[in-house]
Amino acid sequence: MLLKGFVGRRLGLGWLNAPTWLRLTVPYFDGGTLASLDKISAALKKRAAQIDLLLMDVDGTMTDGGVILLSQPDGSALEIKKFDAHDGQGLTLARTAGLRTGCITGRESGALLRRAKEMKMEFIYMKQALKMPAYEEILAKAGVVDSAVAYVGDDLPDIPLMRRVGLAVAVGDAVPEVKKAAHYTTKALAGHGAVREAVELILKSKGVWEANIEKARA
Repeated sequence: MLLKGFVGRRLGLGWLNAPTWLRLTVPYFDGGTLASLDKISAALKKRAAQIDLLLMDVDGTMTDGGVILLSQPDGSALEIKKFDAHDGQGLTLARTAGLRTGCITGRESGALLRRAKEMKMEFIYMKQALKMPAYEEILAKAGVVDSAVAYVGDDLPDIPLMRRVGLAVAVGDAVPEVKKAAHYTTKALAGHGAVREAVELILKSKGVWEANIEKARA
């Protein structure tokens, strides 16, 4: 990610005017996370400050949406997913700050289960063709109301939840309909720090970002 930002800055020309091969090989990255909340509206800060539970989709949110299927000799396929280390640190910061976390996804994946457990996610719902029943169950288990929930999504199945929650976040490369339903769209793309950016928005709005940064350094 540092290389992407370095290349984008050092070219000395508009990124969109860069050679096609370079834009395809090294996608532009502008730092991803929020430098400050100065440009965030008071209404958005208020929404984010009320969040106690952060939920998210997986493919196209925690990952870049790519699914690698590796053929096995027995005819089966091994599924491989790639997760972002910055997102992982963001989820660790969320937990340190007292945010509860979880994911709701339509796919079942051993890789996701391992990652979610590593991140100590409290709620892990896989194989959810319809996400609303899982969401309702999580609300009941967590004992929270819609306004205390944030949801990060990228595609059409996420929209019903995004219309319910207190803070709806679209990743930077979400489909237009999801961005329209969102209260906030990340600068970072899916699988490249979008979840981290959502965590940063919430913790900065709560006024606890710096305190938790210090804990992360300890």
